[in-house]
Amino acid sequence: MKNFIAEFKAFAMRGNVVDLAVAVVIGAAFGKIVASLVENIITPLIGILLGGVDFTGWAYTLGEGEEAVVLAYGQFIQSVFDFVIIAFAVFMAIKALSRLQKKEEKAEAAPAPTPEDIQLLREIRDSLRK
Repeated sequence: MKNFIAEFKAFAMRGNVVDLAVAVVIGAAFGKIVASLVENIITPLIGILLGGVDFTGWAYTLGEGEEAVVLAYGQFIQSVFDFVIIAFAVFMAIKALSRLQKKEEKAEAAPAPTPEDIQLLREIRDSLRK
């Protein structure tokens, strides 16, 4: 049993698992921010562009009484906006990280300046060839 607990502790404390846990927490918080952005800012602006229509309340009811089923397609439209905005934000974040990574790779790929003693030896070699 001690071996199992030690293995689980080693697994749980590995960098990737901790990084994933942090990403999930940040992602959940980011999702709330984006949902608020869509619900409180973007949806009303789109409603104004559509003539003051609030489409989040759009729904269609099938049936009557207790057996009625409500199809809330306005909420679906809002969920689509949430997804598009989150996908765009993730795309922009990945694009920015990719640019930074490329800049770092270019900086690492640049050759280091030739040391002065090596440069002097090359000049001597070239002068001896003449």
